[in-house]
Amino acid sequence: MAERHRYPKSPTTYLLRAIVIVYLVLLVVWPVALVVTNTFENGGEALRSIVEDPDMMAALRLTAIAAVVATAINTVFGVSMSLLLVRNEFPGKRVVSSLLDLPLSVSPIVVGLALVLVYGGRNGWLGPTLESWGFQVIFSTPGIIMATAFVSLPLVIREVVPVLEELGIEQEQAAQSLGASGAQTFWRITLPSIKWAVIYGVVLTLARSLGEFGAVKVVSGNVLGETRTATLAVEEKYLNFDQQGAYAIAFLLASVSVLAILVVFLLRAREDRRERSLS
Repeated sequence: MAERHRYPKSPTTYLLRAIVIVYLVLLVVWPVALVVTNTFENGGEALRSIVEDPDMMAALRLTAIAAVVATAINTVFGVSMSLLLVRNEFPGKRVVSSLLDLPLSVSPIVVGLALVLVYGGRNGWLGPTLESWGFQVIFSTPGIIMATAFVSLPLVIREVVPVLEELGIEQEQAAQSLGASGAQTFWRITLPSIKWAVIYGVVLTLARSLGEFGAVKVVSGNVLGETRTATLAVEEKYLNFDQQGAYAIAFLLASVSVLAILVVFLLRAREDRRERSLS
């Protein structure tokens, strides 16, 4: 077994470690810890009030629906687009790859406004036609899902593409040479090989979708009990001086994201242990 190289630790190394730790504490750990402590400041009364409020439960339910549907859409689209980018050459490939990063570089407010300009009921390009067919996009659940899906679009793709590039096509070609169809090759060779990349992308997409605020605020209409999401409820409660309620909703949203990341970490660790025991 090759020995791991150990580099000498200079004072600069310890200084950099200290800077990183302080930075993470100030930027991540401390704010999140304050949200948790303020949520349970009165023994969890704020959480009970959220659970007992039908409007807040409707907001949480709408957020969950939008996040799950957007994650499902982006998972299917992300895996398909990753295969297209890695396994095929076509004119404009680099342009398409660059456009996929647009949701990460454009302000969510701009995204929401763009959706209103296209699907708005009065002056939108497609909105009046869709509403004449009885289908409303803006200020309804479909608009919220579209905005959420847009802002989290590239996350699965950027996790899967590097893994596909590293895997190569040898195993897929071998399966096809043995008579496997395209679908069989994907389900039995490709998908198991990119499984963890897809899972990481799904978790990141879900976390991003749960926390979306700017684009959703523009397209939702923020109607209490109908189109108000959990993130909009956080703002509303904070501005109305109900800070305990705002902390409680924020705690619930953060808990789901942290729990998903923790579950993936534990599953990956268990599989790594199983693979080492078999090798």
